Amino acid sequence: MIIIFITFIGVGLPDSVLGMAWPAIYREFNLPVSLYEIWYPAELETTDKTYPLVVMVNGTGVAASKYKPIFDHLASWGFIVIGNDDESAGNGASASASLDYMLTLNSDSNSNFYGKIDVDNIGIGGHSQGGLGTINAVTAQDNGNYYKVMYAASAPTLQISVDLLKAPFDISGVNIPCFMVAGTKKVDAGDGKNSGISPLVELQEKYNNISDSVTKVIARRVDTDHGDMLPYADGYMTAWFMYWLKSDTEAQKAFFGENAEILTNAIWQDVEKNI
Repeated sequence: MIIIFITFIGVGLPDSVLGMAWPAIYREFNLPVSLYEIWYPAELETTDKTYPLVVMVNGTGVAASKYKPIFDHLASWGFIVIGNDDESAGNGASASASLDYMLTLNSDSNSNFYGKIDVDNIGIGGHSQGGLGTINAVTAQDNGNYYKVMYAASAPTLQISVDLLKAPFDISGVNIPCFMVAGTKKVDAGDGKNSGISPLVELQEKYNNISDSVTKVIARRVDTDHGDMLPYADGYMTAWFMYWLKSDTEAQKAFFGENAEILTNAIWQDVEKNI
């Protein structure tokens, strides 16, 4: 299935993130602890190459299979992508288990993934409660040091994380490149009467609480709300991982420098970055 994400991405991004590059394969591994869902480039089964790994963290009440078009797209650009069926992933524990499972397959001579994971290039990303789970997987889980880069879409406020999701976080512990996005419509942003899930003030607070020595970017997509942020930011997510995990110089242009594409993209606003 060919999916073009131009309408999600906006104009001007590198061609390398505008569509599907290669066929991707989807497999399920139903273990007693979880259903693991893995996407990967079809060529993985016939080559000796290694591939970057991206661990994806679910939003509230959403299994990884609901994100299949997003994961297909990412896998088609040369990534192994894993998700699971955890519908309450905010503490990062299930993401940590997903990573451990992939590292086990990488060491298993009977696995299709034996020796196929580039363990020096592992990223993590998530939407909504999955954005919170991403933060906690990096900062509060024992294997968080494996991650090279992270991405969070519409991560909830600290108050929601503590009071509703029972998963507090300390974003000051983030020490890897971090890209965070949210929408400008009322479920994310609030409406003046009710606070949103990921309002601008909270997004900026997260940004400010990450050390300036860490590469960081935030942005909001115009006229977009909470439920659409994962697909509508997919192009930038892909570019972020393409640069940090595959050293793609075209994808770099989306974020780096005074002429970064994201700064001139009319459907994005409130961009702050230190690169």
